[in-house]
Amino acid sequence: MAAGGGPMPVPDRPPTRPAVPASGSYAIPLWPEEERPRERLLAEGAGRLTPAELLGIVLRTGSRGQSAVELGRTLLARWKGLAAIEAAEAAALAETPGMGPAKIAQVKAALELGRRLLADVEREARERITSSRDVVELAAPKLRGLQREHCHLLFLNGGNEVLGLEQLSEGSLTESPIYPREIVKRAERHHAAAIILVHNHPSGQCQPSASDRALTEDLVLAGDLLRLPLMDHVIVGRRDHYSFADHGLIEEYRRRGRRQP
Repeated sequence: MAAGGGPMPVPDRPPTRPAVPASGSYAIPLWPEEERPRERLLAEGAGRLTPAELLGIVLRTGSRGQSAVELGRTLLARWKGLAAIEAAEAAALAETPGMGPAKIAQVKAALELGRRLLADVEREARERITSSRDVVELAAPKLRGLQREHCHLLFLNGGNEVLGLEQLSEGSLTESPIYPREIVKRAERHHAAAIILVHNHPSGQCQPSASDRALTEDLVLAGDLLRLPLMDHVIVGRRDHYSFADHGLIEEYRRRGRRQP
């Protein structure tokens, strides 16, 4: 009792926040700070978060009765993963309660950034062709020891980085003709700026035949006309290789073509 018989004054107390489980259906700002995905990402790194938590950061807000993280979890369960979400049409994503145009755009933009990042990383890791030896190291495991001739195309970008390696034909170059139109079609699919032809000689000898020389000259001239230069033609033998570029023949064919009327 206070003096004079009145009630004892009660000191002011800060309002208490109800305990909120991190996985509950409450707005994320009401979660304990150490459980909030954005704060955890900044403190621990993005790699420590689950896909649902990362989606929750992208979505920012949830829908009625569920947090942004739970909405992300719902999307992942419905679409069986991020790849399917990325491929889904906006109209299909909108069938999930809480997914309006803004949220769909946010998710699509985040996934597209991830795809482009992966493409950048892969581009930086691409092999670069600096010599015929690089071509052999790349293609010889596929060609040596085969009982028939196999002709492959190596596709390069403007920095001589490898965009792809595809089989073009099987059988000798006289049995299986190689058409510039088919080469151009494949190069366009890879967005290639140049190509290298490489094939094996089952005999193990790598010296070019007359048909090898004629084909190479034709492809040099066709490539120059089509603005898809043939950088080299490499023949893989049992232990060594022959490079038309190393022997100066690519430039010789190119000069010969320029002199023609």
